[in-house]
Amino acid sequence: MRTEFDVAIIGAGPAGSVAAACLARKGWRVGVFEQGHFPRFSIGESLLPQSMQFLEDAGLLARVQEAGFQSKNGAAFQHGDRAQSLNFCEKSASGWSSTFEVTRADFDHILAEGAAAAGAEFCFGTGVTGFARTDTGTSMLSVVDQMDQTHVISARLVLDASGFGRSLARILNLERSSGFPIRSSLFRHVVDHIDDADFDRDKILISIHPDNPSTWYWLIPLANGLSSVGVVGTEADIEMAGDDDAQRFTRLVRESGRMGELLARSTPTRDVARLTGYSASVTSLTGPGWVLLGNAAEFLDPVFSSGVTIALKSASLASDVAHRQLSGELVDWKADYERPLAGGIDTFRTFVESWYAGELQRIIMNQPQEPNRLKEMIISVLAGYVWDEANLFVQNPKRYLKLVAALC
Repeated sequence: MRTEFDVAIIGAGPAGSVAAACLARKGWRVGVFEQGHFPRFSIGESLLPQSMQFLEDAGLLARVQEAGFQSKNGAAFQHGDRAQSLNFCEKSASGWSSTFEVTRADFDHILAEGAAAAGAEFCFGTGVTGFARTDTGTSMLSVVDQMDQTHVISARLVLDASGFGRSLARILNLERSSGFPIRSSLFRHVVDHIDDADFDRDKILISIHPDNPSTWYWLIPLANGLSSVGVVGTEADIEMAGDDDAQRFTRLVRESGRMGELLARSTPTRDVARLTGYSASVTSLTGPGWVLLGNAAEFLDPVFSSGVTIALKSASLASDVAHRQLSGELVDWKADYERPLAGGIDTFRTFVESWYAGELQRIIMNQPQEPNRLKEMIISVLAGYVWDEANLFVQNPKRYLKLVAALC
């Protein structure tokens, strides 16, 4: 195992692989240390159109386009008998207006292979156990490989893209509350057997529980007749739905309305899995010799599929600043990375808060069919363009969401 790098990256998920590809293409020695083995299952299959630009910039988009993933051009919403459909092509921002629904096992593997082809070195089955900084400014990682051997890795910079593992956040005691209530999610993959001619496989279906708007569902159509199905609610509401997670999942899906009807003939391909208390934040995104990317820094909520988009944006930003620093330029990580990234995250955060407050649910379900400027700007945010400063809902999301909710 090589032990000296310009950049050491923890985690080979989307953020880690995109950062690795960007930096390796610029000629830097990049090592990626991933605790798992690929391909491996991961949740978070629904991409947003903004993600396509980050993949293209990293030189990885062609591989994704050739993989045969399910296309995605918008989102459908269902609350009881009421339905709404939003098309990404009606967004206000320029850029991509379609993307993919992906099986993450394949998607993450494709990105890692692309980064490796660009020159990054990957060490799978290797977990990070420690971080230190020398007097000369070198970052040191302690890692344990799949043979249970310990190695010390030196690098000029460490990027933590470890996702929900949050390696450096735990090692450096950076974790703090996200401010969101504790929620739980139950999910599984199924062969959906959906034969309803009105069901649009090019859109994620987000359903609101008919009697409890704080509980909602996703139905993500994947390629080859598969779907990812999940339910999100408060821990108490999930627990009350049955004696075990399989029973809870079955009952809640049955109560969902149209989604339950669509999935009446579905057959599972995976057992029901559960995540609880997934929202997280940190006290700082950067420090001497280290930077946090994607979910290793902050995860909001799955409702608008923002996780991968934030991860890829963080990788794109961080790799650019890292390249300038490694090239000898004096950089300001707070000004060049933390603040730009935080602006988009705050927009997503406000939309998530508005969803659970009921305001955004009301806005979405009452959107007119014909295009208008406010609708286009809302769709733009839902398509991931949360760094578009020309959008009023990016400039001041709380103010304009409350205004539009009042009009609805």
